[in-house]
Amino acid sequence: MSELTSKDYTTGAVLNFGELLLRITPDAQGDWLQQNSLPVFVGGAELNVATALALWDVPSRYFTALPKNGMSAQIVSFLEDKDIDTSSIFYHGNRVGLYFLTKGQDLKHDALIYDRAYSAFAELTPGQVDWDKVLDGVTWFHFSAICPAISQNAADVCKEVLEAASKKGITISVDLNYRAKLWKYGKEPIDVMPELAQYCDLIMGNVWAAERMLGTPVSPDVTESGQKSLYVKEAQNSSEAIMKQFPKCKAVANTFRFDANNTDVQYYTVLYTDGQPYLSGEYAAETIIDKVGSGDCYMAGLIYGFYNGLGAQQIVNFATAAAFTKLFVNSDATNKTVEEIEKEIK
Repeated sequence: MSELTSKDYTTGAVLNFGELLLRITPDAQGDWLQQNSLPVFVGGAELNVATALALWDVPSRYFTALPKNGMSAQIVSFLEDKDIDTSSIFYHGNRVGLYFLTKGQDLKHDALIYDRAYSAFAELTPGQVDWDKVLDGVTWFHFSAICPAISQNAADVCKEVLEAASKKGITISVDLNYRAKLWKYGKEPIDVMPELAQYCDLIMGNVWAAERMLGTPVSPDVTESGQKSLYVKEAQNSSEAIMKQFPKCKAVANTFRFDANNTDVQYYTVLYTDGQPYLSGEYAAETIIDKVGSGDCYMAGLIYGFYNGLGAQQIVNFATAAAFTKLFVNSDATNKTVEEIEKEIK
């Protein structure tokens, strides 16, 4: 049994910490101009995790910052309808963060435009929030590398809440999401993330994100090889390096998704814990619907597995199937139930 599963998390809730975003999705052809219509999705990496966990009957809380107005009230009501505990939300400021992403495109491409400067979350400062109150009754805390990418203030607030959660003995996880269009305030990820990763029990991402953010090197030969066996071995090497660098870390998960646009997707993952790697089955599809939130769904699957005391192989199997099935959901967060995901496990 993994050291992470030896703890009873069911005495408390999972708190997801991050910026709520509205995703505006124009079509690539520009028909939205003629139709006077732009689809809007409520999302944000950590909210996507919170949504999945609530759907899977894990007590799910969400911390973000929103302005106190009618639109925020509508958004909060929308979240509460999904059984997400919104009591920790901090109200101040004037803006909700936005991002524009052309339908069907990837967050890493030029189809992405952020509009989140001066948002309520970006303008959080240390000392504003009573973290003892927010963390009361929490047994797991989750955030992503997107949070400290927003601003120096956001990075400082991340450090503040991580210190508070660590002092309370709360298990902490991070997703090493890299967003090149953020990180514009004079710091690189490697300048910030190691200081935050030292508090984490579970680190998720991929070997290339870990290299950029934590400094764990990836062999150029591995990157160019395209060979699954070498990728899996590199995941183990990277995981061992991370756990050596950050002694609090008890598990590292790496995802591998290869695709050309929205066709011929290949997907598998590796969970490393208790000194050994656990490899998922391999998934493939000729076409997908929406890439947004797949990694968040994988993160939620990991938390779901550890929270419920599953074995390491069960955890990586469930999380991988959850992430793959999300690729066929037209939304930021999954709508697939535990039962539907389990049927897809390879």
